[in-house]
Amino acid sequence: MALRNILKQGDETLTKRCRPVTDFNERLHILLDDMAETMTTANGVGLAAPQVGILRRAVVVLETNVPEGEPERVIELVNPEILESSGEQEGPEGCLSVPGDFGMVKRPDYVKVRAQDRDGNWFEAEGVGLTARAFCHELDHLDGHMFTELCDHILSDEELEAYYAAQREEED
Repeated sequence: MALRNILKQGDETLTKRCRPVTDFNERLHILLDDMAETMTTANGVGLAAPQVGILRRAVVVLETNVPEGEPERVIELVNPEILESSGEQEGPEGCLSVPGDFGMVKRPDYVKVRAQDRDGNWFEAEGVGLTARAFCHELDHLDGHMFTELCDHILSDEELEAYYAAQREEED
């Protein structure tokens, strides 16, 4: 496995629609492994192939909704599509291609996707909360869209801190 360079906002690759994956081979396996390592090293919860310069419909998402004591796991989605979504969540969203910036974005609170695994087998995956947000965010990248198109403005450090302070108060 190897770390890949994450493209930054402004790179025209991030504005292009990706082509479907048709070859489920060692090159795809290496790409998915590299993407997972790159995402984890960058402390991300998702990464799409165009963010590492590959215009193919492949993403990795960190499943954070796991039973206590179990490790988080990486979900690989090849040629994914959203089948269902419901509910609503609004919160700060960031992106490894826009480091350090966050904006308030509304997303569904529940998302079901259909995708292929690294060997071409179809499966379905469900996500709630952060995982649902990551599914939507990463699939947007496959169509050349970024979260910055969905928020009114980039939050200042003070606005971000005020949001998290209010969240902590609600939990107490």
